[in-house]
Amino acid sequence: MSIEKVREYFKGFGIEDRILEFPVSSATVDLAAKALGVEPNRIAKTLSFKIGEQCILIVAAGGAKIDNSKYKAQFHTKAKMLTFDEAAEMVGHAVGGVCPFGVNEGVVTYLDVSLKDYDTVFPACGSSNSAIEFTIDELEKYSNCKEWIDVCKMPQPQE
Repeated sequence: MSIEKVREYFKGFGIEDRILEFPVSSATVDLAAKALGVEPNRIAKTLSFKIGEQCILIVAAGGAKIDNSKYKAQFHTKAKMLTFDEAAEMVGHAVGGVCPFGVNEGVVTYLDVSLKDYDTVFPACGSSNSAIEFTIDELEKYSNCKEWIDVCKMPQPQE
C-alpha cells in the first residue's frame, strides 16, 4: 500500500508519527479541506505530468490551476497530465493519494510559489485518507524538490 511507502520514507527522518489518517476520504482538495477543517488553499495538491518519458510532480495550493502559458514557458512543452493508470505506475501512488514522498526513482518534484502564501500546508501521504501538516520549509526539505516554480494561477475571488 502506498501509505506504507510514505511511512517508511518518513521513518528515515523520524516523522512517521505525524501522518494523519482519516475515517473519511481526503482524495480531493475539497474532501481533504473538510476532513482537516482548513481552507482548501492550504491543501498542497500534487499534480502529475509527463514530459517525454519523464514523470514530474508539481505541488501547488489547493485552489491553484495550471497556467498553460507559464507551464510551457517553464518546461518548453504543453502540459500533459498522467492518466490514473500512469500515475500509479510512474509515481508509485494512486490518484487521490499522489504526493511527493516515497515516490519511484526518477520522479522530479517542483513546488509552485502558490504555496508560499501559507505558513503550513497539508499534502497527502500516499492514500486517499491521509495527510501531513508541514511548514513550507519542511515541505521543501521532505519533498526533495528540484526547485520552486511559478506555473499556476489562483482563481479570482467572487464578488
